[in-house]
Amino acid sequence: MYVIVTGCGRVGSQLAIFLAAEGHDVVVIDKNPDAFRRLGATFNGITIEGLGFDEVILKEAGADRADALAAVTDLDNTNLMIAEVARRIFDVPKVVARLYNPEKEASYQQFELDYVCGTTLVAGKILDQLIEGRISHLAFREAEVTEFTIADSLTGKTIADIEIPEALRVVLIERGESNIIPMPDTLLQSGDRVVTVVKKDMLSGLDKYVRK
Repeated sequence: MYVIVTGCGRVGSQLAIFLAAEGHDVVVIDKNPDAFRRLGATFNGITIEGLGFDEVILKEAGADRADALAAVTDLDNTNLMIAEVARRIFDVPKVVARLYNPEKEASYQQFELDYVCGTTLVAGKILDQLIEGRISHLAFREAEVTEFTIADSLTGKTIADIEIPEALRVVLIERGESNIIPMPDTLLQSGDRVVTVVKKDMLSGLDKYVRK
């Protein structure tokens, strides 16, 4: 995947490093060239000095062929502008913006932006939104809480069909704007993102459940 990250602060640099480590092509934009030091000497992506909402800069960054863009500067209005330029002018398929001030949430919603609030584990959550199907993990001693988008082959199956007693349990379904606490006969729909509790020795078999 070809991804542009606008803003190389703490969140942007972490996100760029995560993406590069997973094998994606990454371009990072920041108006301050010193910010690129956060990426470290081993970062193998491209860095561009400039403003993330500047059409010339975005063109140089390859926005016209990008699969995704993350607007993660430290200014909400700037992130909104970047997201709008990326979507409206360059038609970037997946755009996610960081939201710092919850009072600006209405503006983000008005523009129908995908966003992540600064009170969450931001870099990881943005990464999850950029890469469909990516599995998020929260580890415990013998089990992990995982979150992923279901494979199309699971569409129409019930929760009971996919759960494994004492090994895999579905605890929540994110469906559009709704959160569903499922029953055994709850039917899965295409695009559902599920939260599961999985015994660690079952993790290797989880891939068949995940949308690729």
